[in-house]
Amino acid sequence: MRADRLLSLLLLLQNRGRMTAPALAAELEVSVRTIHRDIEALGASGVPVLADRGPAGGYRLADGYRTRLTGLTDTQAGSLFLAGAPGPARELGLGADLAAAQLKLQAALPAALAERARRIQDRFHLDAPAWFREADPVPHLAQIAQAVWDRHVLRTHYRRWRGEVRRELRPLGLVLKGGIWYLVADVDGAVRTYRVSRFLTVDTAPERFERPAGFELAVYWQESTNRLDAVLHQQTAELRLSPRGQLLLPMQFGAAGTRALAEADPADADGWVRLRIAVESQAVAVGDLLRLGTEAEVLGPPELRRALAETVTALAGRYAPDQVSVPAPPASP
Repeated sequence: MRADRLLSLLLLLQNRGRMTAPALAAELEVSVRTIHRDIEALGASGVPVLADRGPAGGYRLADGYRTRLTGLTDTQAGSLFLAGAPGPARELGLGADLAAAQLKLQAALPAALAERARRIQDRFHLDAPAWFREADPVPHLAQIAQAVWDRHVLRTHYRRWRGEVRRELRPLGLVLKGGIWYLVADVDGAVRTYRVSRFLTVDTAPERFERPAGFELAVYWQESTNRLDAVLHQQTAELRLSPRGQLLLPMQFGAAGTRALAEADPADADGWVRLRIAVESQAVAVGDLLRLGTEAEVLGPPELRRALAETVTALAGRYAPDQVSVPAPPASP
């Protein structure tokens, strides 16, 4: 572990130039005292590390010094597929390997390409989780990922909507969708999807398994997504939308809202348009459509319009002035 850290320290100084001890400690997730000891160890091994004093000081390598110790380990090479997603890499237990792999790649690149890579890293960042939603706790993710890699059977205790279940799984792959991790696994010959945060316990069994012939994770996930979309969106709503409602629709319904607007009828004199949009079950659709407020009118189907009217009537009754409880004034002393 210390040898890997010393190499990472050396590559940081080579790739970025002068760095302070606190900055190095933050990058390598160690204490400042550890950095000082590691700098001494590099110097003792013949690496020309110079210490500049003063407010603009820090550690740097002597001019012209470059190391060629840039070979990637198996784990570091495997972590590169997460190069744009440091957060998920940390969740998988590959954060340190990814950082080391990136440093080694930068060190091996010609100077012009290394500088271009640094500019891209400074200008583009991937943040996988959705807004206003905390990431799922995934304490078993690293263990599951290791079982996926090693093809070990998992004995699990899982929380479903309808209760808890114990299953023996053959883990085939992990998918990160909208900041949420999913496990794709073989269960008694059927491939199913599990939300990683709902695993209550996970035990790695000693026995290994063979992956199904011809199974491709990306292909399975796309087909599964298409099936889910077809199941969820079995109803079509007909709407009238105000100009502001037309701005809100993509925000509330995503790509489905964008497609519906592209196929909308021409606007009337007031700027309102009529369109059709795929929605989920009636109970879900009522909540989704209410978020558009008075900027939308549901024209059909009749049962959906009726359900919205009943919900709005119930809300109006709940918030009627004579239904609002007013706190009694404090008693006079």
